[in-house]
Amino acid sequence: MKHWQLHRETDGIAIAVLDRAGESSNALSAEVMAEFAQLLDQLEHEPPKGLIIRSGKPAGFIAGADIDEFSQLDTPEKGRALVARGWHLFNRLAAVSYPTLALVRGHCLGGGLELALACRYLLVVDEPGTKLGLPEVMLGIFPGWGGMLRLPQRVGPAAGLEMMLSGRTVDAVKARKMGLADACVPPRVMEVAARQLLLSATPRPALPMLQQLLAGPLKAVVASGARKQVAKKARPAHYPAPYAIIDLWQHHGGNALAAPEIVDRIIASPTAKNLLRVFRLQERLKGFGKSADFVAHRVHVVGAGVMGGEIAAWCALRGLTVSLQDQTVERIAPAIQRAQALFARKLRDPLKVRAAFDRLIPDPAGAGVAHADVVIEAIFENLEAKQALLRALEARMKPGAILATNTSSLKLEDLRTVLAHPARLVGIHFFNPVALMPLVEVVAAEGADPAMVQAACAFVKQIDKLPLPVRSAPGFLVNAVLAPYMLAAMRAVDSGISPETVDAAMLAFGMPMGPIELVDTVGLDIALAAGRQLADDAEAPASLLQRVDAGHLGKKTGQGFYAWVDGRPQKSRAGPVPDDLAEKLIRPLLDRTQQLLADHLVADKDLADAGVIFGTGFAPFTGGPLHWLENLK
Repeated sequence: MKHWQLHRETDGIAIAVLDRAGESSNALSAEVMAEFAQLLDQLEHEPPKGLIIRSGKPAGFIAGADIDEFSQLDTPEKGRALVARGWHLFNRLAAVSYPTLALVRGHCLGGGLELALACRYLLVVDEPGTKLGLPEVMLGIFPGWGGMLRLPQRVGPAAGLEMMLSGRTVDAVKARKMGLADACVPPRVMEVAARQLLLSATPRPALPMLQQLLAGPLKAVVASGARKQVAKKARPAHYPAPYAIIDLWQHHGGNALAAPEIVDRIIASPTAKNLLRVFRLQERLKGFGKSADFVAHRVHVVGAGVMGGEIAAWCALRGLTVSLQDQTVERIAPAIQRAQALFARKLRDPLKVRAAFDRLIPDPAGAGVAHADVVIEAIFENLEAKQALLRALEARMKPGAILATNTSSLKLEDLRTVLAHPARLVGIHFFNPVALMPLVEVVAAEGADPAMVQAACAFVKQIDKLPLPVRSAPGFLVNAVLAPYMLAAMRAVDSGISPETVDAAMLAFGMPMGPIELVDTVGLDIALAAGRQLADDAEAPASLLQRVDAGHLGKKTGQGFYAWVDGRPQKSRAGPVPDDLAEKLIRPLLDRTQQLLADHLVADKDLADAGVIFGTGFAPFTGGPLHWLENLK
């Protein structure tokens, strides 16, 4: 076989190894699935004592179905055939007479998890790369190869639906705790443990009685609750897939072939096509920096404010040693406290939390500069102050280290005039909140050292963010398109429309957050400064000036356009939304995106769309602002 190898051990155990030819990771293409059917044919003629299915790739188990094949589904018949292929094959695997075990090390996603769920046993290897999930909903589709049937059976209907509807993944420890995996073991014993579990004849534990009731007589209650939760985040017209998942589980036992009309509707939906486009845009961003062999071990951040502190905390969370500099230890202390809360929330394990905390070093004297592979300036937006700091940092840095600024509005050409080696300076522009925003703009001024730009992209990838190369210009891409959008929203408030109504209009459009709430989150003082720099000196909205003058700066002060309690805006009921309000509010963003593309701020239309989607949250179901505009015509 081309992709599968079947080994029969002397103890009677068969081991099927998937090592997809010519690819760095495994995906369940039509050819891979056909070979697996042949493998089952062989085993049917001479059954083993047990079968272990594992990956031959160092990158993981199976990443899912072949995305390229999905993109070719241009008829209802092809869509149903794709669903039928996996549904029937994995049902066949689940029905074999001998015990089966999926040995999962690394990512196990989509169709990969559906294959694993069809095995009698699922063993996970406890290491950071092991992640299990059914993320099909993120592509606008559903897990049609048995996931909707078997995942709720294993973990209970509520937990199973939550995983499928959110697309979230779980690590090895969580998988074992929730019952998704039967065992969780360290790498050194995984082979022995797999054999022992396979031959143990241990029956899978039945779901608790309450879970059985929720999966049976109370199924409608679970489905109703799930629909209500989905409705808070996604409208059926924009994202039909989560509603389809609930319907298929509730009414058809997770068998999509029993409801071909749902298959046809989802496969043919613009959302599925556009979310597939968004996935490919994401993969393209991940490709930047691959050519660089740069690897950071130490990072030095100057500025322990909200942004600088969050950058430092994130880098420490991702395993780097980080020194955080500000004028005094007292100024650094709040950032350290916020970092500890982040570590506790993200890592949960006290030992891992402690390790991350130990990697974050208060450094008021700036001793870490000389040892850092990456030095990031993140002080307040003042040209002279940043120039003085960058000049001082350059003199103390080691050769080959990245010198970066996190400026959000100043031109790199102006910042670097004081440097001995101006081509060295790059922009590494994070977005707030750093832990949540996936995009980082990598900014190159005219004449920047290409090696430094590539190294910066590699660093951004290393800390699990998406690098977007952009040219130096005020506001770069994301802030430059957000500024006119937020100003338009505040001018709507000036005209007498309530902040709640403005936000409701854009939530109905598909934005993840309303523009007024966004202004409050960013900070009204920052919005005012950005508007002055990026909106051609247009007069600031009166509603913004009034609040800034009163010291009401948004979430950080507890009062902006909204009052904030426990980190949440207190909103009144929205009024009737004018029919043309969303179009009027989004138009400045669209116009500015087109303008920046024409100015070659990014290389092409796809990167402009990627930047606005991942940097602003622009409704993913549209495929991006420029793609959406094209399809309106």
